[in-house]
Amino acid sequence: MHGRGWPVFSFEFFPPKTEEGAKALMATVADLQEVWKPDFVSVTYGAGGSSRDRTIDLVGAIQRDLGINVMAHLTCAGSSREEIAAIVERLIDDGIENILALRGDPPQGESGFQARADGFAHATDLIEFLHGRFPVAIGGACYPEKHVESASFEDDLRWTKVKVDNGAAFLITQLFFDNAHYFEFVKRARAAGVKVPIIPGIMPITNVAQVERFIKLCGASIPADLRARLDKVKDDPALVMATGIEHAIKQCRKLLEGGAPGLHFYTLNKSHATRSILAAVRRD
Repeated sequence: MHGRGWPVFSFEFFPPKTEEGAKALMATVADLQEVWKPDFVSVTYGAGGSSRDRTIDLVGAIQRDLGINVMAHLTCAGSSREEIAAIVERLIDDGIENILALRGDPPQGESGFQARADGFAHATDLIEFLHGRFPVAIGGACYPEKHVESASFEDDLRWTKVKVDNGAAFLITQLFFDNAHYFEFVKRARAAGVKVPIIPGIMPITNVAQVERFIKLCGASIPADLRARLDKVKDDPALVMATGIEHAIKQCRKLLEGGAPGLHFYTLNKSHATRSILAAVRRD
């Protein structure tokens, strides 16, 4: 990230579907900023027309109106090279200096990702296109338990290294709940010659059904002991949240003690869990 030291604390949000939702999210971001002053926040990318525009508008508003360093997500999905270039220029005009370059998920109802003929098929291609062409720092995603479409851990790591070779200056991991996956991934990445910071992505469990959907999509796993604790309290939402926060606090402490360069929180647009975790971790 431009002009930042380590460790870095950052929050990720997803774009709301309505103007009312956008106002509520701005209030949430402002609340977190006032108390915790994150190094940056990021906003996931809506690839469709109106969703895409709302995302870009929101990113610009956070950077401009709240004065928070923003990392914009950008995907290959549904866009040509020219459209992507125009979007990046628009982001730069709003003061954005950091972009997380992703392939993106297939549209709902489609089994596989289909690139446009005049677009990009892989995040590695998007990173290569952005690097050196625009005055932005570029980040990439990585997968401690490997990408669901990767044939093997070795194949997954090979593509991770291509991202860095093509210009990614930092990596942010997919969510995970067992730190062993993160530390093993970092070890393998370093052995493969990946030198850039690898920031762990943390998702506090606040809803069991919700997290089950996420891990099914991304291929992450829940450790048996954590799953057993969640099963005992699954009918009590408050105890589920307390259990998830307790696990995340321990996870974050161990990550920082083990040398992680920061923490990137997948907030799901809710601040309570993230605030509770940061209160415990930053007090140490």
